[in-house]
Amino acid sequence: MSVSSIGIVWNPSKIDGDEVRAAVDEVFGTDAPIRWWETSIDDPGRGMAAEAVADGCEVVVAVGGDGTVRAVAEALAGTEVALGIVPQGTGNLLARNLGVPLTGMVAALERVRDATPQHIDLGWVEFNGETRAFAVMVGFGIDAQMLVETNDDLKDRAGWLAYVEAMGRALAGTEMTDITVTVDDREPEEVRGHTMLIGNCGMLQGGLRLLPDAQLDDGLLDILLISSEGALQWMNTLRSVVWDNGIRRLLTGGDEAVSTDSAQHLAVERIAVSLAQPLVFEIDGEEMGEITQFAVRVQPGALTVR
Repeated sequence: MSVSSIGIVWNPSKIDGDEVRAAVDEVFGTDAPIRWWETSIDDPGRGMAAEAVADGCEVVVAVGGDGTVRAVAEALAGTEVALGIVPQGTGNLLARNLGVPLTGMVAALERVRDATPQHIDLGWVEFNGETRAFAVMVGFGIDAQMLVETNDDLKDRAGWLAYVEAMGRALAGTEMTDITVTVDDREPEEVRGHTMLIGNCGMLQGGLRLLPDAQLDDGLLDILLISSEGALQWMNTLRSVVWDNGIRRLLTGGDEAVSTDSAQHLAVERIAVSLAQPLVFEIDGEEMGEITQFAVRVQPGALTVR
């Protein structure tokens, strides 16, 4: 790759700066036109990436976890500046869905250098007077509750396996609520559930696909609404996720997600959601506090990635 300028936005809480510089020098050379920005607690990367765009960088590389990647992607949306990813977090969900190497900064940087640019969609969510971009998924319920329940010390030691420890408490902490949803230009509809995930891509750690139809470049967002109650419905939901939309789909080449009475799939361009009670909300793995309503839309082809 030959570019006039490369921006590196790196999270010092995730990786040592000398290690990043050594890997960048190895892949791009010590004379490469590199500019550096360090994230902070107050700004996880959006402001730094915006500066990189204004400075004329053709590629901005996010070195950090999903929060850093999301913040950089938000600043690059709608520009011609490409996003590169060096995953250093626990989930690294966008990196996983893009096939970015998860181990070794050099391998990830070589992908940035050598990969053909591709355009992917970006989601936008409005809530509590804010508007945020997301590259992976937003939602409430078990997914968001797991983030709250996960022990930070265990997460540091055990990585994504810490989420398994939190699953039991997350299940106990979720409860059914009334939900009003307005999909695209349709009439509002009343449903009940305890978990709703809205995603641009659907693969989580361990290859688990919660949103099996989700594609990064199809101009749609995919929804999973879970309303499981009792052991039998939970078993049916687990079978749907792991078998019907997982193993069997891989074996048979099925091309459409299987919905059940307690786990429904839908693809949309826009959705507005109102909740009868406040629930914890998350954006790309980051807990945002409790919300009672939000609106989500897709911006097709908003982001160039390498």
